Amino acid sequence: MEKILLGHGSGGRLMHQLIKEYFAPEFDLKELNDSAVINFYDSPIHPFTHSPIRLAFTTDSYVVSPIFFPGGNIGELAVNGTVNDLSMVGAVPLHLSVGFILEEGFPINDLKKILSSMAAAAKNANVTIVAGDTKVVDKGKGDGIFINTSGVGIIHDGINLSPKNIKAGDKIIVSGFIGSHGIAVLSERNGLSFEPPVMSDTAPLNGLVEMMLGVANLSLGNRGGKGEAGGVRMMRDPTRGGVATTLKEMSDDSGLCITVYEESLPISSGVRGACELLGLDPLYVANEGILIAIVSADVAEPLINEMKKYSLGKDAAVIGEVSDSDRRTRGMVLLKTAIGGTRIIDMLAGEQLPRIC
Repeated sequence: MEKILLGHGSGGRLMHQLIKEYFAPEFDLKELNDSAVINFYDSPIHPFTHSPIRLAFTTDSYVVSPIFFPGGNIGELAVNGTVNDLSMVGAVPLHLSVGFILEEGFPINDLKKILSSMAAAAKNANVTIVAGDTKVVDKGKGDGIFINTSGVGIIHDGINLSPKNIKAGDKIIVSGFIGSHGIAVLSERNGLSFEPPVMSDTAPLNGLVEMMLGVANLSLGNRGGKGEAGGVRMMRDPTRGGVATTLKEMSDDSGLCITVYEESLPISSGVRGACELLGLDPLYVANEGILIAIVSADVAEPLINEMKKYSLGKDAAVIGEVSDSDRRTRGMVLLKTAIGGTRIIDMLAGEQLPRIC
């Protein structure tokens, strides 16, 4: 590889290769999760405690085009995306920093709309924006606006979400309809319209995650234990590369086989129709307001029942399970189709839709 391609930002196989071959070795990155988990012992900022303090830290950059799309804009997307990355490791998001790269000539009114939406999104997620930076580049040397956000949160005792926790027999939960964000951005970018209209699902998931961890813990009578998080093994938000790529990451990281049932996938009629028209697979279309959770079988049903009481979980469904894997199926994702067949699900191979977030 001699040059960077658009596909290196897709969230799929090319991006994973780039990170694992270049970034991870240079920075000595041991785990590649949505957020880094940092352990502090006898921290100077908490000098009187002998208990470990665990913080989650994450950073992300947003280059979505167009910057305004059905259901959201680049500003609230940046806040929600960072909140969600912290939430996927079980952290309570607390504070964000924001960096802007603006192109000369960018309309002030658009900037005001974006800033206002970010403030509203932060308030909605119960986080504060505490620091930031602004740079301006020459006209023609940028693309309007790029935003970088970083976030920090705290992880409470007893929560340790990791692929290492996954066991055969665990269930796979998705919290809502898949593919909405990608289709919303694609429609705005290309001047398309669908009936019914498709809106981006961008939303903060920290409240939903907090509820899920609490319900799962109670359902086991507080017997979850360290590393179990009350029966919730791990979580991911399936953004770039969609549900398929995220499930493949989970299977690769755990070394187990994941089986998904096509008929159980929650897909709205708008997304389904758009994908059929455009020849897209909704499993690979980006999301910005749903999560995938792997949970123990005994908490799946009570968890789904409680999730359905919340707006962000009302369409939650069990879509599959972790199965015993032999050497042939280790690290594989298998889709049981509606007609009774089986096909292998892999990571997104190229770039389905560039600059989706």
